[in-house]
Amino acid sequence: MDLKNLLESYKNGNLTLDDLIGNIDTYFIERYKNIVIDTFREKRVGFPEVIYGRSKSIKQLIDISNVYKKKNINFICTGLTIYKIKKLKEVFPDFEYIEEAGIVRNIVQKIEKIDGSVAVITAGASDLKVALECSETLKSLGVNNTIYSDVGVAGIHRLFDVLKDVDRATLLVVIAGMEGALPSVVGGITYKPIIAVPTSVGYGAANNGFTPLFSMLTSCSSGITVVNIDNGFGAAIAAYRILNTLNKTQ
Repeated sequence: MDLKNLLESYKNGNLTLDDLIGNIDTYFIERYKNIVIDTFREKRVGFPEVIYGRSKSIKQLIDISNVYKKKNINFICTGLTIYKIKKLKEVFPDFEYIEEAGIVRNIVQKIEKIDGSVAVITAGASDLKVALECSETLKSLGVNNTIYSDVGVAGIHRLFDVLKDVDRATLLVVIAGMEGALPSVVGGITYKPIIAVPTSVGYGAANNGFTPLFSMLTSCSSGITVVNIDNGFGAAIAAYRILNTLNKTQ
């Protein structure tokens, strides 16, 4: 029963107030031991709750996965190590695993396609895992996207070689480590919205991603949006929010 029917049932006297509250609680969240899953997030903000798997134990991930299977809702989990993926695969062989992106998903409800597209651009091949996390998250949300890898400022002609293709995208996600210069360069040659992602790639003074983070935050190319270090997922959700808003206002 959806929320509207629940309220109609209460209005018509078919549900008591306590029954209504209990049903609404179940409708919005799913509780299991110390896990509280936000099952209403997709209806509320347009995309389902995505589980961050890096800091969760194998047991927690298995428990969460079982709740999603029981509720028959789309399950997406990011930030997984190869070891955690291996363990989950033993329990849920029917799930889809993208090891290079650290993602597992089980799509059981139809994903509505979003108009528009995203170009995911990386400075180096070392940034590819972050790019794949972004790309696969977008794919899980129905957003068409293409990765353009290894086109950084150390060989800027590589960027110009793909620029016509890149410029066909609705918006751009630009990913770079080291000094993080690529988003500034791209921001200086295109009018498209840019979401910049600093990565932890680089030698000592790169400071595990803080140097490219600060570089992107102080970019002389105005209007660049910056997400956290290695946060390909966050960039994907930001891109999705923009595209979804455009879709709803057209």
